[in-house]
Amino acid sequence: MTQPSTDTPPDTAPASAPASTGRRFVAELRDAVSPRSVVLVIGVLALQLGFVLSYIGAFHAPKPHAISVAVVAPAQASATIINQLNGLDGEPLSARAASSEKQARTLILNRTVDAAVVVNPTSSTDTLLVASASGPAVSSTAEQIARSIEAERHRQVTVTDIRPPDASDGRGMSSFYLVLGWIVGGYLAAAILGIAAGARPANMHRTVIRLATLAVYAILSGLGGAVIVDPVLGALSGHFAQLWALGSLVVFAAAATTVAFQVLWGIVGIGVTIIVFVILGNPSAGGAYPGALLPPFWSRIGQWLPPGAGTTAVRNTVYFSGHAITRPLCVLAGYAVLGTVLAVAASAVHIRRGRRLLDA
Repeated sequence: MTQPSTDTPPDTAPASAPASTGRRFVAELRDAVSPRSVVLVIGVLALQLGFVLSYIGAFHAPKPHAISVAVVAPAQASATIINQLNGLDGEPLSARAASSEKQARTLILNRTVDAAVVVNPTSSTDTLLVASASGPAVSSTAEQIARSIEAERHRQVTVTDIRPPDASDGRGMSSFYLVLGWIVGGYLAAAILGIAAGARPANMHRTVIRLATLAVYAILSGLGGAVIVDPVLGALSGHFAQLWALGSLVVFAAAATTVAFQVLWGIVGIGVTIIVFVILGNPSAGGAYPGALLPPFWSRIGQWLPPGAGTTAVRNTVYFSGHAITRPLCVLAGYAVLGTVLAVAASAVHIRRGRRLLDA
């Protein structure tokens, strides 16, 4: 008796298996990499390339522009020297007259000028006054330019650094790194709260609570930074209370702005924060290269962003008796206040829209 065949017809099973496997792969691919995640990854790629472009664009070819210099010289020679300095190719210097070496020193210490040339009519050696605590790169560039000019005039120049950074503050960079740490802490704390509890709070009370929580965090963060750079490391010593206050303001300015961006644009707001504070703010802050050595775009925006305003405020507080910090403080306060107001206002608008949709 012939047994019925149990073999699967050759034209049926092999065809369905690949189709089924392909569908499963596509389903798993969609589950693992959703369209939303693809968009976010593309956004991360854009931020990454922006980071590379911003730093290399700002730092790859530092060039002096309008370094402010005071000139102390006899009346008959002062105008000629100033015109010579202001007429250099590329306008690396912006020179003005000073009546005496004492006035020139005052102009440097109150941050009116970056350097000063003191011409000695009875000798073949002049003096260049600098304050490298404001940024060693500017001081060294001013020295290079001065030596080149003096060589053409068959004269020599000696350099006197009237305000160098402390020995424990290598190259005067501690101010920048301190502010950078505060900025990063401020926007990360706000971002984490947004990710954990929703970028857009459910109601305005929660927005206010989130901002109040970040204000407490800012006070603790400012205190921690001041402790590290003063009693622990001694990098920026002697101004503990001022640094604590400045740090609290810097952190809350970054945090409040981040909250506002999150309320406005959701998780995309974190990307906007990185653009403002990292991609634009850090290269232009005056850390590695002060504004006088940066390309025009970076030098113009630097002091209007929290990293640059914070670095200037800290540096001038520690080394220059608090001179020229009014503008940086106003910039930081503006970000803190406007960020707070915008976050609360945008939250109220979103809540009203949500209610209208429910009513409809």
